[in-house]
Amino acid sequence: MSNSSTKPTAIFWIISVIALLWNIMGVIAYLGQAYITPEALALLPEAEQAWYTNVPAWVTAAFAIAVFAGTLGCIALLLRKKWASILFVVSLICVLAQSMYTFLIQTFIEITVEKALMPISIIIIALFLVWYANQSTKKGILS
Repeated sequence: MSNSSTKPTAIFWIISVIALLWNIMGVIAYLGQAYITPEALALLPEAEQAWYTNVPAWVTAAFAIAVFAGTLGCIALLLRKKWASILFVVSLICVLAQSMYTFLIQTFIEITVEKALMPISIIIIALFLVWYANQSTKKGILS
């Protein structure tokens, strides 16, 4: 049982569950990338094949840490634990590191507006989750 002093609203639970589902999709995306088969890789355009085969280990690690920390952060949010904030900050730092590679370092794929939408959305959601967990702690929802 939680010893938080403020009862969470329905919107808290809705945001927490949606955030958990979002992060689970991130875990699935990570696993799909980390364990892509040679047959699936061969079906991709040449630039994407080059990206997958040349992505540095630190970028893959940042991806893994981002999605797993985000997922654990959502579980902590649902458990009403304030350490959700720490996990969301770790996730955000890794999202920013991965995005730095995508936008500034890699040269395999041209970043168009369409290709930038998902990474930008991920950054915005990661920022929101840090903010939301901090606000929930200030309101006494998380303890």
